[in-house]
Amino acid sequence: MNPIQIVATIGPACAAPETLCAMVSAGMSLARLNFSWGTHAEHGQFIRDVRQAARAVGVTVPIIQDISGPRVQAGSSHTFNAGASVVTEKDRADVAALAPFAIEYVAQSFVASAADVGELRQLLGELGSSSKIIAKIERREALEALDEIIAAADGIMIARGDLGEAVPYETLPFVKKDILLRCNEAGVPAIVATEFLTSMIEHDHPSRADVSDITAAVLDGASAVMLSNETAVGKYPIDAVTVMRTVVDEAQQHASEVLPRL
Repeated sequence: MNPIQIVATIGPACAAPETLCAMVSAGMSLARLNFSWGTHAEHGQFIRDVRQAARAVGVTVPIIQDISGPRVQAGSSHTFNAGASVVTEKDRADVAALAPFAIEYVAQSFVASAADVGELRQLLGELGSSSKIIAKIERREALEALDEIIAAADGIMIARGDLGEAVPYETLPFVKKDILLRCNEAGVPAIVATEFLTSMIEHDHPSRADVSDITAAVLDGASAVMLSNETAVGKYPIDAVTVMRTVVDEAQQHASEVLPRL
């Protein structure tokens, strides 16, 4: 059985080369760059540093460029412009700027249809990029077109933060489980994201609720689980990866299905 992969978001808290090396050694499988923040120069340096850390440890750590789509920032929170193109001018500039780095994956925000995935794939083709596309499921329209989106994309990310605003909160665990089931049936890898180890942003140990949440994602069929603020801005990025690796490995001992990998 392939190990569950861990996606860690790169940011100021883990930018030091020695921290990145420790995160790779602790079990970071993929590195996510959040393009809602930062400059092209900053992200380019993150890519170089992650790849150097991976070489030092003797492994490969693919990069995920998470483009922001029609996101509208409002202070510390955000929403999205439902009437705007899913591939924005900012997205086009961001993808073009980092195309020379041959990034392995582009995560597409606020996907509503297979056509949205096709639009991004066309852009990547025009840039000569072979990046694979991870479609983020975070709006109701995506649920209505889920099978078509799964067929069009190379991977799926269940972005529980925004998705939790689109569906009643009490239904979110079951929506997540249904998406994972359909991805597994289609042989498409699926990342479950958002607020797995929120307790470790400020503390060096996880809450019991966080441990249960990670375990549920693994048992429901996740191919990968993702850390966001826990590693990007949290106080304990290395510990967060270590805890995540420990919990997913234990949970996977109780799962029986071979899951698709990124």
